[in-house]
Amino acid sequence: MSGLRERTRRAVAAEVTEVALRLFAERGFDAVTVDDIARAAGLSKRSFFRYFPAKEDVVLGGIDFMGGEIAEQIARRPGREDAWQLLHAVLRGWEQRIDAERQALERLRLVEATPALRAGFHAKREEARAQIADALLARPGLGLDRFTADLLTTAAGAALDSVSRAWADSGPETDRLALVDRAFALLRPACLGPAPG
Repeated sequence: MSGLRERTRRAVAAEVTEVALRLFAERGFDAVTVDDIARAAGLSKRSFFRYFPAKEDVVLGGIDFMGGEIAEQIARRPGREDAWQLLHAVLRGWEQRIDAERQALERLRLVEATPALRAGFHAKREEARAQIADALLARPGLGLDRFTADLLTTAAGAALDSVSRAWADSGPETDRLALVDRAFALLRPACLGPAPG
């Protein structure tokens, strides 16, 4: 029963997100209120807050959960990869999910065009990056110190930022995963040596 309830909750949240993104695209983020979103989605304002703590979370909510999920995936990866290969493989999987999400490009353009969302996005991304650095530090066999783990996760974040900008500029027909692979190949840190064969 709890599984059904959670699926229903996710479906309603996805529907509210779709309605909100449409309103944001039509009127701009700042001009749309929680009341507007709730009314258009057929909810009360109180019901809206059961799904999202604030209007910004309609756009940014998934980032909180992303850091913990990526950290868990890092812990479960096979032991033969170096830290950069590990980050590439796990983050590529996340980029693949983003690429498949119907509203991803719309959401990215909204964040880029809205200073308040951009600031919130970067704050949440920094929290996620810290979780990912901790996961690299905890992984046996990598032998990383805090500075190197921070440097690697920051470089990986910069790679993904460049991918997102290129994808937003060129549109959904661009091969996002090819951009990810290119960015990680270009940025491979010298401190790790050449990629293992």
